[in-house]
Amino acid sequence: MRNIDVNVKFLHEVWKENELAYATEHSAGLDLRACIDTEELEIGSGEKVAIPAGISIEILEKSVAAYVFSRSGLGTKEGLTVSQGVGVIDPDYRGEIKVSLLNTSGEKRRIKRGQRIAQLVFMPIFQGVIRPVDELGETDRGAGGFGSTGKL
Repeated sequence: MRNIDVNVKFLHEVWKENELAYATEHSAGLDLRACIDTEELEIGSGEKVAIPAGISIEILEKSVAAYVFSRSGLGTKEGLTVSQGVGVIDPDYRGEIKVSLLNTSGEKRRIKRGQRIAQLVFMPIFQGVIRPVDELGETDRGAGGFGSTGKL
């Protein structure tokens, strides 16, 4: 595991009561919290809501981006997942991080102020060098798409 430096600006009073820290020595993600001004927020079945995380960041290594992932317990037990699958925070973004949660359950769900709603993971990024060509190299799979390699 390698560490990188990240400057964090706290934008909401929720962070006065809570620490932005890794839960365990080997945790991959930092827990993001719901920085809402009401005690709780209701999310209807099938509804998505952008929830402020109350922080903005400056990643000091430009070859790293931050990614917002669902919390496994919240997704599995409550049906609340990051709506776009994964949120990408580019290294040059300085605005507040927001978490778009989607309620995939059949019931209304409630998020409480300060509740852990997602996790922030830092990973390296690569930019592709785009090379237009007339033909692509051959493979056994070729253009076979969804399910083309079988089910088992």
